[in-house]
Amino acid sequence: MCLEKQKAILRVAAQEKRCRTAQEISEKSAAQIADHLVSRFGSQSGCVVSGYIAIGSEIDVLPALCELEACNLRAVLPVVVGEGRPLIFRRWEQDLKLEPGPLRTRHPSASSLEMKPDLLIIPLLAFDAEGFRIGWGGGFYDRTLSKLRAEKSVTAVGAAFSSQQVDKVPREDHDVRLDWVVTEAGLTQFKSVR
Repeated sequence: MCLEKQKAILRVAAQEKRCRTAQEISEKSAAQIADHLVSRFGSQSGCVVSGYIAIGSEIDVLPALCELEACNLRAVLPVVVGEGRPLIFRRWEQDLKLEPGPLRTRHPSASSLEMKPDLLIIPLLAFDAEGFRIGWGGGFYDRTLSKLRAEKSVTAVGAAFSSQQVDKVPREDHDVRLDWVVTEAGLTQFKSVR
């Protein structure tokens, strides 16, 4: 079976599993994820941290962004600027009015300051024990991480329910590894192979 077919099958199965988990698991998951992220990254005052606005059954990381902001990190949200292009990031603060974007996203307006994150909290459909993730297939985070890592040191943290872990994510050369994954159960760091 070709790699694209394997990825497509995994996306469908992973989305169904994440939807079931989101319905079954306690609403405490977002707070647990926030606690884990703050305990590990809350001391990085001045860092720029990106999160996302959850779509569908994605785990909510806005409580984590709010708590990290309280620790003097500066929060940003991703902006999709076009197919095949890396994401950009604009400054976000709690209660900021967001604009609708492509692919059901919402983001700060063009009047918000554009910033490059040091720490990225990334949504996913599935992840494996080596730190590879599968998303919706647009490649936005792979392109973005490759670009940012060519410019500076950044840390990529996948945010998921623990049930989203799979044995192996099918991967291609352009697929970029995560440094960490955070779930309601805790944080896992992946060994660097860079």
